[in-house]
Amino acid sequence: MAAAADTTATRSLLSQMLREGDFLGRARVIGWSGVLLAFELVALVFLVLWTHNVFVPGPPTTTGFSSFYAAGMLANGPAPWLAYDAAAHHAAQQAATQPGVEHFVFYYPPIFLLLCAPLAHLPYLPAFLLFEAASLALYLPVGTRILALGGRAGWVPVLAFPAAVWTFGLGQNALLTAALLGGGMLLLERRRTALAGIVLGLQCYKPHLGLLLPVALLAGREWRAAASAAVTVVLLAGLSLAVFGWPCWHAYLAAFAKSGTVYSSGQVSFAAFVTPFGAALLCGARPAVAEAVQALAAALAAVAVGWAWRRPAPLPARAAVLYAATLLAVPLALFYDMMPVGLGIFWLARLGRRDGFLPWERLTLALLFLTPLAARYVALGLHVPLGLLAVIALLALGLAHVRRATAAATSR
Repeated sequence: MAAAADTTATRSLLSQMLREGDFLGRARVIGWSGVLLAFELVALVFLVLWTHNVFVPGPPTTTGFSSFYAAGMLANGPAPWLAYDAAAHHAAQQAATQPGVEHFVFYYPPIFLLLCAPLAHLPYLPAFLLFEAASLALYLPVGTRILALGGRAGWVPVLAFPAAVWTFGLGQNALLTAALLGGGMLLLERRRTALAGIVLGLQCYKPHLGLLLPVALLAGREWRAAASAAVTVVLLAGLSLAVFGWPCWHAYLAAFAKSGTVYSSGQVSFAAFVTPFGAALLCGARPAVAEAVQALAAALAAVAVGWAWRRPAPLPARAAVLYAATLLAVPLALFYDMMPVGLGIFWLARLGRRDGFLPWERLTLALLFLTPLAARYVALGLHVPLGLLAVIALLALGLAHVRRATAAATSR
């Protein structure tokens, strides 16, 4: 009887510890993030050596940045619309790296060419390092200010978020995306609304991740931010039209219209997706069914953002809802595109320290933090869309905070 009572008491104590999450204090968060970062850096070096066939011979490989660089090379030439011609783009990609590399298609609007073209004037490796280092330099202070752990060591968890390491190693642009989405929300919180709109408008180089921004800004009555964001998008589109011409935009629109077949055919592994569309395909659904699932998820995500941003809730909660809902609303987001999940975790961690954490929230945030590290491998091995489940969990936490704040405001 005594042993049974001791076991029950131990289980109750453990349950309470996990429920409250008090063991995840600042010192432990920074310490364990440092351990994770060290592991990630070693893994990153190993990945670079492996992909360059240092250990065993293999086919030539490259990074996603080679797609940006090749598009920039073509944009600097007499026919910039060839950036959207698969054969010409692949040839330019091989010329920049080495023959036989995998083709990374380029479906970004000509607005992104305004950045790719200048980078392509540099040699490939310096251009790669400049782009990723500059993106990291923008992301790191934004993430650190959102998380607001205090002290110089507060940057460690921000840098250790696995999607950030994936982005750098794979030569993607998700760090720049996070800097813009996070920086815009920081400025909005500080009521520098016009500047916030400009920063958020710059995100239009990757337009699908700005899909729900108009819903959030209009539902939140952030008129100046919405107006400045719209003006920014129009000016950037006009500038790209003036620099590269209408044929370039026409080629982009034609390529974009056909892009769905690329992603639904399996040319990009379904295990890499973190969206409802990808999860449905991973589970064996036909493309038409996956598209229907995605359409329903997008509608629900838009409703969630509209509801949250109309409520008298703190911006950290509404920002977390927006980030999670965006990944639910778009069909294409891969495991390294989970950078908005990291931003949402940082916002909710800061909000929890100020207003109190929800039950099980600290533990949930810690698990969500680790998800990008394993999401692709879990999907490959078990056919479980772990990345999507993490996005849904973040949305649920954000909505719970909005509901709590709304109830508190109503009871006053």
